[in-house]
Amino acid sequence: MVALGAVIAILLGFALFYGLKGKKKSIDSSMKSSENRTCKSDSGRSTDIIIVGAGVAGSALAYTLGKDGRRVHVIERDLRQPDRIVGELLQPGGYLKLVELDCVSDIDAQNVYGYALYKDGKSTKLSYPLGSFNSNVAGRSFHHGRFVQRMREKAASLPNVRMEQGRVTSLLERNGTIKGVEYKTKTGEKHTAYAPLTVVCDGCCSNLRRNLCNPKVEIPSCFVGLALENCKLPFANHGHVVLAEPSPILFYPISSTEIRCLVDIPGQKVPSVSNGEMAQYLKTVIAPQIPHELQTAFISATEKGNMRTMPNRSMPAAPYPTPGALLMGDAFNMRHPLTGGGMTVALSDVILLRDLLRPLHSLDNAYSLCKYFESFYTLRKPVASTINTLAGALHKVFSASSDPAREEMRQACFDYLRLGVAVYGVGRILIPFPSPKRLWIGARLISDASGIIFPIIKAEGITQMFFPVAVPAYYRAPPVKWPMGRAARGTARHEHVSVRHEARHGTHVGRAGSRILGTRALKHGTIRDGPKHGTRKSTVH
Repeated sequence: MVALGAVIAILLGFALFYGLKGKKKSIDSSMKSSENRTCKSDSGRSTDIIIVGAGVAGSALAYTLGKDGRRVHVIERDLRQPDRIVGELLQPGGYLKLVELDCVSDIDAQNVYGYALYKDGKSTKLSYPLGSFNSNVAGRSFHHGRFVQRMREKAASLPNVRMEQGRVTSLLERNGTIKGVEYKTKTGEKHTAYAPLTVVCDGCCSNLRRNLCNPKVEIPSCFVGLALENCKLPFANHGHVVLAEPSPILFYPISSTEIRCLVDIPGQKVPSVSNGEMAQYLKTVIAPQIPHELQTAFISATEKGNMRTMPNRSMPAAPYPTPGALLMGDAFNMRHPLTGGGMTVALSDVILLRDLLRPLHSLDNAYSLCKYFESFYTLRKPVASTINTLAGALHKVFSASSDPAREEMRQACFDYLRLGVAVYGVGRILIPFPSPKRLWIGARLISDASGIIFPIIKAEGITQMFFPVAVPAYYRAPPVKWPMGRAARGTARHEHVSVRHEARHGTHVGRAGSRILGTRALKHGTIRDGPKHGTRKSTVH
């Protein structure tokens, strides 16, 4: 039986350090001029791509597609600076994908070189293996709102990117194909926008994803966020994870003077902030468990009452391939934020989609494009599912339990994370003298480990995660105008092979569904005649 520890060791190495090996050349190439890769549309329309949402994924996508010459219309419900307590920690692999955007300057971003783990007053430090890389290559942590605003500014600075505030209320559909969106401006006026491709990345609370995927959202826990001032982390420029009871506590710098603290609370119900229950809980239950260097600042932040709560959502990617539309970001795929892998997945998806679109001069053939985008769902899967699995498994392993086997696994994880948690845990139990009780706990440990890891991998898709080359969509070539000769087909395949090559050595995978908006997906909304051209509207409730 596969032990959880061995799997976590592999996942941790792959997810946290993904993108580091062999990426030096890509850093240099990403800084080159985009002059030779500009995609010019052969259509007379004013918009090539509509992007719903201007968060991390939407802003980054708008900028990179705008640089490639696409005419992009971004519709964001609120263009004011966001105020969130997650989306503040970017792993080194995600930073490498962000180099081209240059969006971490002027926001007081802090370098992060690894993690420190705490349990029962003991600590250990795990640093990223960055010795062979430029000194600027590391993780980054920052205020989420400042980061997003910088990316919006970068995107809006391009003449072919239009950034507009408005709330998209529905996708416009005709004969099973998405033709655009209907939205309300901030003054309440209704408008429609049309483009051959609509990319929906409107966040974790998306009101449009039911039309484009099978959303199975779980909320395993909630975060309570505080900003600590006038203190320093015990290990400078490292994230700190405390294996506390009942579940982990996370610390990381978000500026030169502030440290973010995220307290994980199991379940969906948290103590009330308004009546003082939360402050009492944090002072009496949580404060005694955190490093003493941070306790004074933690209690001070608690007494100020500036606490934020948010549910931690997870949702595997289960798309309905839909002509004319694509899902991205948290609207498409979520994982527990404990490991800070969400932005790395989103930025990796952005780069992949950009590379898939570059060979295409026209986006007008929606059905051919839809078949082609099945490769996006496949190619993204290895990295996305690895980070998703790591996040779900570590949250469960790091959380306290009354089960002796689970507690042994937790202790083993802290004592020797890199060896292989479950195997090491069984060894701890059986040495020096095995007994029936110890054998039983060891068997329970292996069983619990399998119970944690296997359901997560199953939800991600075993074939797509481990054997992406066995999925037919892996070999999709870019659609070209019909008729085309052998030379044209060969050119399309040649342009696509580099994307497949990167995926095989570290990009992504996904299970492509078989239903489109015109069949199953629209039953989640109301379809009625649209304003013109016989267009129908899918209204999401």
